[in-house]
Amino acid sequence: MPRFRDIPSPADYAATVAAMAAHASAIRAGTGGEEVWLLEHHPVLTGGTSASEADLINPGSTPVHTTGRGGQWTWHGPGQRVAYVMLDLAARTPDVRAYVSSLEGWIIDVLGQFGIEGTRRDGNPGIWVDAGDRMDKVAAIGVRISRWVTWHGVAVNLDPDLSAFDAIVPCGVTDGGVTSLHRLGAQVDMAMLDAALRSSFATHFPDP
Repeated sequence: MPRFRDIPSPADYAATVAAMAAHASAIRAGTGGEEVWLLEHHPVLTGGTSASEADLINPGSTPVHTTGRGGQWTWHGPGQRVAYVMLDLAARTPDVRAYVSSLEGWIIDVLGQFGIEGTRRDGNPGIWVDAGDRMDKVAAIGVRISRWVTWHGVAVNLDPDLSAFDAIVPCGVTDGGVTSLHRLGAQVDMAMLDAALRSSFATHFPDP
């Protein structure tokens, strides 16, 4: 079972990514173990390797970072639980699609514990909920895999200021919205969410 770490929050994005990169290198070198970091960031807009400048609509004063994870634009900030997952897939299952599917299954399982039915959406990684006339994203996924060591991870919207997403086209998707556990009626706080993330992890990522 990877070590779960609670990172002091709100955490600076650039410093956290640098620390992740260093730990991923340690895993590859055999000097570091698998870890999952739980944190919140200061408000920040991040663009992955597929991000289009056209989808960065109105960042205002929010800092903008481009990063090496997969995916397009997203927002991080208070009220959103970020889980950075650093695993050695070479010792597990060296399959990128299987890894992303396991991340999705993990979050679907967690949401189900709070009465929320999350689902996958073909061609759009992340976890979605049926909002009637559209699908809304409640959790985003963006990963990087370097020599079979994973980093970056998932972001679950507990109770963030959803208007912050108006600065971008989230993940490049124009036919869906963004939602949160609280907007969906879940009576859950960050400690409860963290407990569910921890307890459900091994089901989807058993020890090799």
